[in-house]
Amino acid sequence: MKNSKKYKPSQPVGLKDRTWPDKTVTKAPRWCSVDLRDGNQALVTPMNLEQKLRMFKLLIDVGFKEIEVGFPSAAKVEFDFVRHLIENDLIPEDVTIQVLTQAREHLIEETCRSLIGAKRALIHVYNSTSELQRRVVFRTDKKGVKDIAVQGTRWAREYAEKYLKDTHILYEYSPESFMGTELDFAVEVCDAVIDEWNPVKGQKIIINLPTTVESSTPNIFADQIEWFIRNLKNRERAVISVHCHNDRGTGVASAELAQMAGAERVEGTLFGNGERTGNVDIVTLALNLHTQGIDPKLDLSDINRIIEVYEDCTDMTVHPRHPYAGELVFTAFSGSHQDAINKGFQAMEAAKSERWEVPYIPMDPKDVGRTYETVVRINTQSGKGGVAHVLRTQFGFNTPKPIHPELGKLIQRISDTTGREVLPQMIKSAFEKEYINLEKPLALENFHIEDSSKARNATAIRAAVRVDGKQRTLTGEGNGPIDAFSKALKKANVNDYTFLSYEEHALGKGEDARAVAYIQIADKKGEPFWGVGIDPNIVGASLRALLSALNRRRKTSSKKRAPRRGTKK
Repeated sequence: MKNSKKYKPSQPVGLKDRTWPDKTVTKAPRWCSVDLRDGNQALVTPMNLEQKLRMFKLLIDVGFKEIEVGFPSAAKVEFDFVRHLIENDLIPEDVTIQVLTQAREHLIEETCRSLIGAKRALIHVYNSTSELQRRVVFRTDKKGVKDIAVQGTRWAREYAEKYLKDTHILYEYSPESFMGTELDFAVEVCDAVIDEWNPVKGQKIIINLPTTVESSTPNIFADQIEWFIRNLKNRERAVISVHCHNDRGTGVASAELAQMAGAERVEGTLFGNGERTGNVDIVTLALNLHTQGIDPKLDLSDINRIIEVYEDCTDMTVHPRHPYAGELVFTAFSGSHQDAINKGFQAMEAAKSERWEVPYIPMDPKDVGRTYETVVRINTQSGKGGVAHVLRTQFGFNTPKPIHPELGKLIQRISDTTGREVLPQMIKSAFEKEYINLEKPLALENFHIEDSSKARNATAIRAAVRVDGKQRTLTGEGNGPIDAFSKALKKANVNDYTFLSYEEHALGKGEDARAVAYIQIADKKGEPFWGVGIDPNIVGASLRALLSALNRRRKTSSKKRAPRRGTKK
């Protein structure tokens, strides 16, 4: 782009001995949801009381212990919501509500008034400290900005003592636009705030360092956090928190690297709702921890319910590709991906392993309340492995591997014709129509098996079979039911095939389980044909599978012999 030179690039911190790259996140941070404040103020239509209460209940159910419930000095509806929570005793004993205010006296007083009667509350005061805001917005120098922060903290303590004598009060200070503030000045302001608040022994002040507008790569933000922590005089008296926005699309990475750099607390929202491109997404952060074997201390096991409440309350939508939560994130359409996923599931089942090791699917969908039914979906990009996976996982057909290429081509033709996704029931219907219990021209009416009277360890069969619509009684003997039936068929002049392979298994569980058999034959030219049979009896399933294969052979032969349209017979 021609006008890129108008922007000033981010400058590195110059932290030569940084330690955060060699660290890993080993535990969940202190979480604070700001859905009801930062998320709410970013909505086209802010939540009403009923929606706020529903969202608050959801956040409690998910497990948040710190929830920023509003900006009570900004509007009557905000003030009234805080009062509603307190007066109706809706705040659990182990949950701390947080309220935000600018560092202005009348706003701080109104904020403290909104908290009267609360058992625990966190007063969050902020003022902007960046060079740009000092110069353009406030038109003051560093001393003026520092004085605002210190005076705001003093007012917060004074009005808390006046209105909240029976409330356990915590305090949080944010140097807004920290990412654009000179680091030595940010430390100077925060040290002065800590000295002014002077937390009692055993308690700590929260120093919240926001990327109010994300303006650098995550590694620079991590360097800023590590430099700040190293140089904060009152480090032992503070909890370091981060509040990352997502203007560059790297809010999650910024929050994770900040934790590696020493941050202990993270503020964010469900699915990243917030001003402009949003806040850091706590759902993604938490499930990133989960997939590293770390308990995120949040319950996201019913992601569909969380999405439903979120979308109803905010009138926002969760993108189909949203990490972990989107409709399509556990779905593969690519044929090679589907084949690998299918093999991964089979390997886990064979090993009886609890460890999740499925290619292309980084997390077990069941962990968030999803099923395996949509892991593989079929369209024009799909292949044989995907079709086999759908038949196996959704309908119980453990189809033999040699039949998979045929199945892939069968479903591919449907997808090519429609140009749309082929749904599981469509796959099953096509499979049934093409392979299962085919009855033309040969159909099994009934059969009877008994030991042969002529040969030891031999089996005799008597079967009623319709041949081209006419019922015939066929008899034969062999070394088992299938061999005996095959010889009976050959007596009826159905003898131009050879037997290639046979597999069977139970279809379903319990008393209602049926048997399914897969048989492959070859005609006299060596061309193979598969047939599938289903019956309550395994022998019946096998006989029906053989007839299905023969019927498919006959059907294919008839098509080859049929004259082309417009030609003479």
